Amino acid sequence: MPEKPSVLFVCVHNAGRSQMAAAWLAHLAGDRVEVRSAGSAPADRVNPAAVEAMEEVGIDISARTPKVLTADAVRASDYVVTMGCGDTCPVFPGKTYLDWELDDPAGRGVEAVRPIRDEIRRRIEALIADIDAAAAGGPA
Repeated sequence: MPEKPSVLFVCVHNAGRSQMAAAWLAHLAGDRVEVRSAGSAPADRVNPAAVEAMEEVGIDISARTPKVLTADAVRASDYVVTMGCGDTCPVFPGKTYLDWELDDPAGRGVEAVRPIRDEIRRRIEALIADIDAAAAGGPA
């Protein structure tokens, strides 16, 4: 693994789950990890309820823009975390793939997005522990 591992979060619209996950990882891991996010069918903007839910915990994602998933983004990542993108996510050898089943926040209010946000944080904390263990030469 390179000195600075990279993580790509992928969901369909890159407007909710993957944006929150990328923001949590950047917030909790700092510059130790390169963070990307993308979607198989990106929305025009980040979900306003996701923006509001993250703002409640002091993380601003209001200026983020959904991006299209590319094979190059997958190739450039050590970890690829999918969140409901199905078979549209390309698979390359040598990557660590994780599939997180999370409710889609699309069309939901902030009350419904908060538990999704909190579950993503728990999973990000576990992912950071795995990345740190792999970097230290332990089991990933």
